[in-house]
Amino acid sequence: MLLAACGSPSPAATPTIQVFAAASLTDAFKAEAAAFHGARVQLNFGGSSTLAAQITQGAPAEVFASADQASMQRVVGAGQAAAHAVFATNRLQLVVGPGNPKGIHSLADLARPGLVVVLCAPAVPCGAYAAQALGKAGVTVHPASQEQDVKAVVTKVALGEADAGIVYQTDVRAAGRAVAGVEIPAGENVIAEYPIAVLKGAGPQAAAFVDFVRSSEGQRILAGFGFGPA
Repeated sequence: MLLAACGSPSPAATPTIQVFAAASLTDAFKAEAAAFHGARVQLNFGGSSTLAAQITQGAPAEVFASADQASMQRVVGAGQAAAHAVFATNRLQLVVGPGNPKGIHSLADLARPGLVVVLCAPAVPCGAYAAQALGKAGVTVHPASQEQDVKAVVTKVALGEADAGIVYQTDVRAAGRAVAGVEIPAGENVIAEYPIAVLKGAGPQAAAFVDFVRSSEGQRILAGFGFGPA
């Protein structure tokens, strides 16, 4: 879904930047777009692997912000970006229902019989990171479903369709009272690195937007949504 940033007094005379960003960046990048001056920012959110595929197939994107390095490397390898830089980090967290009714306190608990667990699909960054964390913990989980982006995992838990999932800490925070979060110890957790790049054929304002995201103001916005520094 495409979302246009507001605040431009004269949209017809103002350039528009097409920004493809990981689903976990939804709220943060809406705020970044609203604070950025000089161009309207058209936002397209989704799983990083899906966005990367769209870009390599010719989607008209000018900036790509990924939740993992692998998706970015696919774009770079296809000749769609020459350089990229990490602009934020994130950590995993267990997402459970409000009040944690199933008493889930660790990754090991996800293997309990009868528990309905949803994860991101393995090709999606949050799925790959979850697999790494489960591997560190020595836990095997058979998910009831594998979702195409992290927001879908949160939604299923929020609706009571699943008991738990593994998502980013920022997504638990963004969901507010609809869900609760359970910390994953540092020894079992994974640091997610978010790279950003200006894409081939982008207009001059695309680089300005990337610079803004990486600036002190852009970093303050990201920190306000729970993202860590690069």
